[in-house]
Amino acid sequence: MSTHKTQGSGTNDETDSLFETKGLTKKFGGLIAVNDVDFTIEKGEIRCLIGPNGAGKSTLLKLIVGQHVPTTGQIFYQGENITELSQHERARRGLSMKFQVPAVYDDLSVHQNMHIPTQRMVNRPDIDTAIDRTLEEFDLLKEAQTTADELSHGQQQWLEIAMAAALEPDLLLLDEPAAGMSVNEAQRTADIIHRLNESREMTLLVVEHDMDFVREVSESVTVLHQGEVFAEGTIDEIQANEDVRRIYLGEDR
Repeated sequence: MSTHKTQGSGTNDETDSLFETKGLTKKFGGLIAVNDVDFTIEKGEIRCLIGPNGAGKSTLLKLIVGQHVPTTGQIFYQGENITELSQHERARRGLSMKFQVPAVYDDLSVHQNMHIPTQRMVNRPDIDTAIDRTLEEFDLLKEAQTTADELSHGQQQWLEIAMAAALEPDLLLLDEPAAGMSVNEAQRTADIIHRLNESREMTLLVVEHDMDFVREVSESVTVLHQGEVFAEGTIDEIQANEDVRRIYLGEDR
């Protein structure tokens, strides 16, 4: 995986990558959560980001979407420097994220939850049709009038992915989308991710701990450790890497 060095701060004309960070660092007082990270995502790929607890994965995602402001470094999206842009401005440019804990509106129905993001993208006469189409895609159409707090954990996760996908992002970030799911639910989640990638042509960055799920989802894996990119490669290369096994899988040798 290549990292492209450029001059200037407005655009990044030397790369065709969809997303790139350069020297990205985030400090919280004396704690360095993300340390000088150069990270590239190519258009159309599904990338998995793994690492032990405290590696900086969630902080990196929050830097990408604009929830955190970097201490130093730059963030490029579609060749544009978005380091100074707000979370809302980044969303308008095609960045969307589903967080680890579902953030659906519990007292609203599934349909009402879907209405919130869909109304930003679809003309009023077409909203209900667009919502039904998305709910059918996520196997939630029968639950359209069910309040979100009555859904199972897996269904709540799928609803939030559906809400994020309704914004029609070019890059969708998913923070542990299969956490707490059964094997069958995790498989359905993997199927959803592939469908978004193939039929909706979304690029996805997926943070996940379950290596079986990572193998189902992606061949391209980045390992984060102590806030730094520790290794990158295919899932087979990562699982065969003794240093990765030592720091991530707890296999001291």
